[in-house]
Amino acid sequence: MPQQKKQTKVPEPLAGAGKIRIIAGKWRGRKLDVIDSPGLRPTPDRVRETLFNWLQHEILGARCLDLFAGSGALAFEALSRGAKEVVMVESNPKTIETLRQHVETLGSEDHVICLADALSWLRQATIGFDIIFLDPPFGQGHIEACCDVIREQALLNSNGLVYIESEKGLPLPAGWEFKKQMKAGNVQSGLIKQLM
Repeated sequence: MPQQKKQTKVPEPLAGAGKIRIIAGKWRGRKLDVIDSPGLRPTPDRVRETLFNWLQHEILGARCLDLFAGSGALAFEALSRGAKEVVMVESNPKTIETLRQHVETLGSEDHVICLADALSWLRQATIGFDIIFLDPPFGQGHIEACCDVIREQALLNSNGLVYIESEKGLPLPAGWEFKKQMKAGNVQSGLIKQLM
């Protein structure tokens, strides 16, 4: 019996993540389906609300990049709140299909969806972004690797910010500092900026 209980607890985050809700902006209250996929963790409403409160003066007209786009929760929230464009990079073809369905449902036009490995895509990128969302699978070193490439390729515009979501206690990569930070359970997140 106890073993069965443990097994039902493992998929809970995915089972509970059947839909994401856009919190504010032109698509406020719209709900989008989330596929059941290993490692997919849509950013919770409360965390997204705090993040976009932090970004309220930066998001309007911003060029955004959503690496490891997953459910698209961050990308579609940004577009709903007036981002000029969001590039979504995702390596899972099934997830890409869901993102395309969301685009149709919402009638979005200010987006680019790329089926690609995030790091490979970053290494070939040539344009800068105002805001980069970096919410990769945990425990694989993606945040440090991506932040290094973002610096090397100068992919962040002047005064640009990176939002990171990671396991609690993960140190920031060298050359970056927190501008804002929050913790919820075993997850830490925040806006970081490059040190000059």
